[in-house]
Amino acid sequence: MEPSSPRTPLDSHNRATEFHPFSTSPPHMLSFHLAWLSLFSCFFSTFSIAPLLPIIRQSLNLSAADVGAAGTAAFVSSVFSRLAMGSACDLFGPRIASATLSILTAPIVFATAFISSPTSFILARFLIGFCLANFVANQFWMSSMFPASVVGIVNGFAAGWGSMGAGFAQLIMPLLFSLVKSFNVPENTAWRVVFVVPAIFQAITAVLVLVYGQELPREKHGDSKRVSKSERPNESFWEVALNGLMNYRGWILCLTYGFCFGVEMTMDNIVAQYFYYTFGVKLEVAGTIAACFGLTNCFARPMGGVVSDRMGKWLGIRGRLWGLWVVQTVAGLVCVLMGGVNTLVGSIAAMCVFSVLIQASSGLTFGIVPFVSKRSLGVISGMTGSGGTLGAVVTQMLLFSGDKFSTQTGISMMGIMMIVCSLPICLIYFPHWGGMFCTPSSFHQSSTPEGDYHLLV
Repeated sequence: MEPSSPRTPLDSHNRATEFHPFSTSPPHMLSFHLAWLSLFSCFFSTFSIAPLLPIIRQSLNLSAADVGAAGTAAFVSSVFSRLAMGSACDLFGPRIASATLSILTAPIVFATAFISSPTSFILARFLIGFCLANFVANQFWMSSMFPASVVGIVNGFAAGWGSMGAGFAQLIMPLLFSLVKSFNVPENTAWRVVFVVPAIFQAITAVLVLVYGQELPREKHGDSKRVSKSERPNESFWEVALNGLMNYRGWILCLTYGFCFGVEMTMDNIVAQYFYYTFGVKLEVAGTIAACFGLTNCFARPMGGVVSDRMGKWLGIRGRLWGLWVVQTVAGLVCVLMGGVNTLVGSIAAMCVFSVLIQASSGLTFGIVPFVSKRSLGVISGMTGSGGTLGAVVTQMLLFSGDKFSTQTGISMMGIMMIVCSLPICLIYFPHWGGMFCTPSSFHQSSTPEGDYHLLV
């Protein structure tokens, strides 16, 4: 692998201190593009089922409970796989962990074409959900390639562009279905054929990551394990894991992320059905509307990263915390409003505003994650990422499974849950830098070991 361009400023760890999203120079920017493209393919695979649910539901005779259970199953598997992915990144590096997961789950996406019962449908969604753990590798990889001064914007772009895969699936899958059907293929066969596309796409991106990616900016290609270990303290896996699990800040970010990214995933799962059934629009129109929600990740999540970095330069970590709390609280209020709107145009407008705010909240969250623990970055990233899918499980089960609540009521209640669950952000305190309402502790500032926290540099 050739080194980065000499014009790219590097820090003492060979990380790029500037971010140029339209450059492909190795290793930093090439790794960025491989990371987001791999994540994009995984989101595309996971949410490729959602826009076709009205057709699949009719074909397999699925009940509302079956659909709800399948949506929950997709998120349940992601909770555990994201926790495991954090440790896998610490042990093997994000490139190997990411590509291996994508290769293992691509055949499952292809097997969706052969499901024939509610049980097999639920199982397929459960197994495909594992590929969402690629998100943890994505964020870990970028935090290894770029320093804390630009980590918010880099993580925001990498995750934001990757998350667009959900919106792309909402847009493309109904169109592919219509295209196949135009060749006089029966509906029951047409929806099965189109799942070849996400399966092949995911496999291709996995191969690209393996062939062209590298774990850390200092390594020689293929020598990631040696370099990865040499740059970390001489600690066992369990010491690193325990250090992360005992850090209460990680658990608060886990909760917070559960009700920004978790809510985003729930919306990706229900929004096409919501517009299809509530407002009676055609399947392709519902998919296009739903795509607007996911595709705003193109700029919304990166915008959250930019805001986090700007607030960090202005007020330090306190600014990052304030930015996250304000944006997520406002997003909750807009979510409550969306559930109360009864017109198609008003509902679309509220959804678009909500999508920008909720995705920006996710970017703001991962603008804080790299500062929580330098020693256990993979574990903290995995905890936070798992919180996102766990939040999706909770909202899907409580609000959108069965007929207990109407979808509109569920959306409004989800907004209230967001507002409440953003309050613990106020409890996060860093001895070096303070919290939302507290100044730094001069005692800890001089006595806390440097390795405990990621420096603001």
